[in-house]
Amino acid sequence: MAGTIGAGVGGSSNVFRRIREGCRAVAEVSRSVRIDDEALVRCAESLDAASVAPPRYDEGGHFLGRPDDTVAYVVTLDAVNFGSGYFPHLTKRPGCSGYSTVAMALADHFRHGGPFSASDLACITGPECAALFGQSLRDAAVRELMDLFARAWNDLGRDLMERFRGSFLELVEAADGSAERLVEIVDAQPFFHDVATYDGEDVPFYKRAQLLASDLALALRCEPWGQFRDLDRLTIFADNLVPHVLRIEGVLRFDADLVARIEREELLDAGSREEVEIRACAVHAVERLVEELRARGRAVTARDLDLYLWTRGQAPRYKAHARRHRTRCVFY
Repeated sequence: MAGTIGAGVGGSSNVFRRIREGCRAVAEVSRSVRIDDEALVRCAESLDAASVAPPRYDEGGHFLGRPDDTVAYVVTLDAVNFGSGYFPHLTKRPGCSGYSTVAMALADHFRHGGPFSASDLACITGPECAALFGQSLRDAAVRELMDLFARAWNDLGRDLMERFRGSFLELVEAADGSAERLVEIVDAQPFFHDVATYDGEDVPFYKRAQLLASDLALALRCEPWGQFRDLDRLTIFADNLVPHVLRIEGVLRFDADLVARIEREELLDAGSREEVEIRACAVHAVERLVEELRARGRAVTARDLDLYLWTRGQAPRYKAHARRHRTRCVFY
């Protein structure tokens, strides 16, 4: 992955503005998904009375060790923090989601075997990923996901060796305390290049790239590698759970055909009009919620609301009430 740092985002000086503008533009013309203005205000009123606590690092389900090892863990994990469209096929740890199964298995590896080196990642294979995460390759969907995990780690390992002397710390230090710069840096790796096309226009999301900065800040809040001066500018980390919560709350309205397809567990194509509309409308809806809450004197950020809504989505009401959309892609 040699090349100029940030080349993938065109050297933009305002990635977060482009995400917000692109998602707003989609929301304004969306056909299958719309934002219900009245429901959004009601949701803001309920959140106004709720405790939207700042995000915290889940030490129980993740690795936390020496700062350099923790940086390596967070970067390595977020490089494969995708696959929700495949998760119904994963063998999960008891009581765990697909994400938690992956995060905990990697944490166990770090505790007992230490971090992967850049050269390890550059040559890891799908079957080796399956062994690490406790998965059987008999299922074609699992086999496909493990191969994608291997490709993501291969890209990360090569990028580390070619641009950062094999060092996870140097990758993070190159951001110079800017989450936006970190997004630009990892965008050089194909699976971090989370940019859709809608009506001929680019719609950036950068879900995992933004999440990487957030996760580093949570895990290393007292260390220099966790200090990012622009965290308050992050958008939500657009996936398939926060839009689902917003749909159950009535903030997002899906047309009947889209609802029927989701309830049938039909996979939505990555980059399809409906899939882009779901993610973009969720981003824009949360931006509007932030505005509503700030008008009420609540100092919240999109990052705060993302964690609140994502955590809310773990409750039985949101899991039992309806299905969420599934897409097989490398972005969430």
